[in-house]
Amino acid sequence: MGQTIAMRRSPLSLDVLKQQLPEWWPVVAGLLVLFVPTFWGLFHGLWATEEQAHGPIILALSLWLLYRQWPEMLAKCAGTPASPGAWPLFAFGLLLYVLGRSQNILAFEIGSFIVILASVVLLKFGRTALKAQWFPFFFMLFMIPLPAPVVSTLTMPMKMAVSYVTEHLLYWAGLPIARNGVILQIGQYQLMVADACAGLQTLLTLEALGLFYLNVVRHTSVFRNVGLALAIVPISFTANVIRVIVLTLVTYYLGDAAGQGFLHGFAGMVLFVTALVLILSMDSALQWYARRRARRRAAPAVQDVREVNAK
Repeated sequence: MGQTIAMRRSPLSLDVLKQQLPEWWPVVAGLLVLFVPTFWGLFHGLWATEEQAHGPIILALSLWLLYRQWPEMLAKCAGTPASPGAWPLFAFGLLLYVLGRSQNILAFEIGSFIVILASVVLLKFGRTALKAQWFPFFFMLFMIPLPAPVVSTLTMPMKMAVSYVTEHLLYWAGLPIARNGVILQIGQYQLMVADACAGLQTLLTLEALGLFYLNVVRHTSVFRNVGLALAIVPISFTANVIRVIVLTLVTYYLGDAAGQGFLHGFAGMVLFVTALVLILSMDSALQWYARRRARRRAAPAVQDVREVNAK
């Protein structure tokens, strides 16, 4: 049984890929014809901006997850009939693509890629296969840009909160800092906390990072999974605060040119590294607590067994 599970989770071999290539090359060719222009435009447009730079990362991780879970999906859906009900879904995906491409609605155009890919899995393998691959398709949703009014409405309170915490932490550290809304005055420099530094898209990106980590590690403990999922939000906020603090300190000690130049992009790396370290630390803390709680629960049972043996 253990060997079977290991085989299911093993990556696709070259022999399997060669066997499936004659069946899949028309599908792959059709997807390339439709979406290569889309992704080319995204790489040179939306995904080149700091707010949406997570898009290609989400795409690459989603495709890797599909590839990783493909053998397990094939094992689960063996003998399962394809789902003819996927044709309406496929038609809906094409409609989204046409509307998004013709009207320049990126949310529709990117969403059509997810819908069409999911409908192909349904047509080829059935509902069982789609259930096995549900997380990669859900994960792709983080590529879709939110409407600008929603982003603007939710971003301002987050920027205010990050600015407030940054001001008080640096003030307690003895630095000459003041705040007016989302503008920080430190020494002779003024910095405005931008959307990219503490916005909704950054929060969603870090949420995606946490969910990806949960899917990869696949803890069996419900307490550990739920605790880590709930901790992702404060972890994201903390990582944003650390990023703004780093940018503020860089500007204060090295000048405005350093803060707005290469080190500004480097602060983005600090954001994600900080979030990853916090997620791993929280996971380790939850593991330690879960083990300690398990030992406490097991202690009375062990004591009862000892008393019975003594009698």
